[in-house]
Amino acid sequence: MRTRATRRGLALTELGLGAAQFGNLYRATSLAEVAGTMDAAWDAGIRLFDTAPHYGIGLSERRLGAELQKHPRDDFAISTKVGRLLEPSPELAGERDSDMFDVPADHVRVWDFSRDGILRSVEESLTRTGLDRFDILYLHDPDDHFEQACTEGIQTLIELREQGVVRAVGAGMNSAPYLTQLIERADVDIVMCAGRFTLLDSSAVADLLPLAHERGVGVVAAGIYNSGLLASPRPPANATYDYVQAPAELIGRAHRIADACEAHGVTLPDAAIAYVLRHPAVVSVVVGVRTPAQLAQTIDRYETDIPEALWRDLAEHHLIPESLA
Repeated sequence: MRTRATRRGLALTELGLGAAQFGNLYRATSLAEVAGTMDAAWDAGIRLFDTAPHYGIGLSERRLGAELQKHPRDDFAISTKVGRLLEPSPELAGERDSDMFDVPADHVRVWDFSRDGILRSVEESLTRTGLDRFDILYLHDPDDHFEQACTEGIQTLIELREQGVVRAVGAGMNSAPYLTQLIERADVDIVMCAGRFTLLDSSAVADLLPLAHERGVGVVAAGIYNSGLLASPRPPANATYDYVQAPAELIGRAHRIADACEAHGVTLPDAAIAYVLRHPAVVSVVVGVRTPAQLAQTIDRYETDIPEALWRDLAEHHLIPESLA
């Protein structure tokens, strides 16, 4: 597994494991699936793991931490996120979480990008994971709280970095303009760009990626399948894009890209991973997986050699920006 480094020397594997499914995203994930997937990821050389309090109301952090405690702490990098505190809600304990995760609603998420809220969030995440430190801390989806997040919030994370509590700080969002603003305004090391740099979405290409490269800010690409539309060699008619039914125009565009991929002997998901890794600002691609079989499939896609001619063909047909051919 190849690695790339942030400007302060944090080495990250080009492929990272996203652990939202460990928090029962959409449906339950068994402990056997978690353990098997983590073993397979480790054997494949993956050493970057991403989680968040939001994922299963803490379940993902607990499960991921338990698995990572099996390995020497210096042998992997883990990222988690701040901005959503978990508050007990005993009145809802008999209900299920209403925010995509199949877990009891015994806690609710409370937005908080204040200094005190962030320090509390980090401490609680350390307790849930059972680890002594994190390598990356992200502000998590601060769109509706951006002014506080990019002032008080990011400054708190920078203080933690300066104290040696964490090695890299930034934000994880699906908004390229907000991430661009954060890089302009603060001394961040890394950003997680979800869904805005993919074979179907180039909104990060004009401003975010060039600025990140210029400033030496690493970009972790997430949501590279756009929640499903790019996850299959041929998108079905009911494919999702950003978690809703994909428009017919986008499904058609995905099929045109798939045509080109097949002409060059690769698949649409193969190209989806390779495409984002071509950009010099990108330090890793984080892919969510639930089972060992999905992990093996992801590794196969990552290891597939993509002919350079494919990118030229896609650019000539105006399916990707010419600058990325």
